[in-house]
Amino acid sequence: MTESKYAASGVSIDAGNRAVEMMKETVRSTYGPQVLGGIGSFGGLYDAAALKRMKSPVLVASTDGVGTKVKLAAATGRYRTIGQDIVNHCIDDILVQGARPLFFLDYFATSQLDPVIVAEVVAGIAEACREAGMVLLGGETAEMPGVYLPGEFDLAGTILGIVEKDDLLPRPDPEEGDVLIGFASSGLHTNGYSLARQVFADVPLASVLPELGVPLQDVLLAPHRSYLNVLYPRLAQVKALAHLTGGGFLENIPRILPGHLDAVVYSDGWTVPPIFRMIEALGRVAAEEMYRVFNMGIGMVAVVAKEKAAKFQRSIPEQTWIVGELTAGTKSVVLM
Repeated sequence: MTESKYAASGVSIDAGNRAVEMMKETVRSTYGPQVLGGIGSFGGLYDAAALKRMKSPVLVASTDGVGTKVKLAAATGRYRTIGQDIVNHCIDDILVQGARPLFFLDYFATSQLDPVIVAEVVAGIAEACREAGMVLLGGETAEMPGVYLPGEFDLAGTILGIVEKDDLLPRPDPEEGDVLIGFASSGLHTNGYSLARQVFADVPLASVLPELGVPLQDVLLAPHRSYLNVLYPRLAQVKALAHLTGGGFLENIPRILPGHLDAVVYSDGWTVPPIFRMIEALGRVAAEEMYRVFNMGIGMVAVVAKEKAAKFQRSIPEQTWIVGELTAGTKSVVLM
């Protein structure tokens, strides 16, 4: 057989087909009766008839990536958690508007397709989708030599969710005295990795550092957690949610504040995990910048009426912290 000119240019259609074949059952494991058709169609089909039973359904969509965390995944050969990262990040982004996820689409691009790597990433994506009761409806796997360096890849995803219009967050009634309740992160999540990689550039990723007690790569590659299952059943008690992604405390909390309020954050209100203190010390990063870049151990913040805070916290099956309060101001964050 004559050698394929396309393959000679660096793109293997056969490798792409093998990747699809390897991931088929994993993707199907996320399907429910609402999925029409299957893998291989030009577009995913989702039966939206259930929306007719809603009073005033609002679709909520978001697209995101996992940033330079992909470089650590490639360097360590650990790909499954990066698939969980992209799904859970997107889930949290629409959860803050009160939405439950319906389906997810992923985009994986690399210099040269390795079907085993693609299948491992998609396995992580599918696992996170199943945990959220969400369908992995479709996606794209792209091989682009010359755009990506050998061994490099990128991962992005799009999520679609649904919420009743009357249940949209943030609600219009945050007021002075409301408290900020913090939920623990599982690590850096998907933000600040360009700085973290620079700080640890000379530290072997397999090193077990005394401050951490486990290999550095385990801490840096811990998957971004989803807050869906712990928070969605309790959204009626919440006035607003802030997902602490890129921008940390200083950029994300103002996104949910009305113009006449500030958020005062008690920086001693919880124990900051060691990884953040190490980055701060080794990188000589100013404290304010740390709270602007990283989540500092708090991945989600809920705004709750002060008189309801204790009951709300008792209903949560994990430790939470009162990490601040709302005061009169101008839509800013004040670190205390």
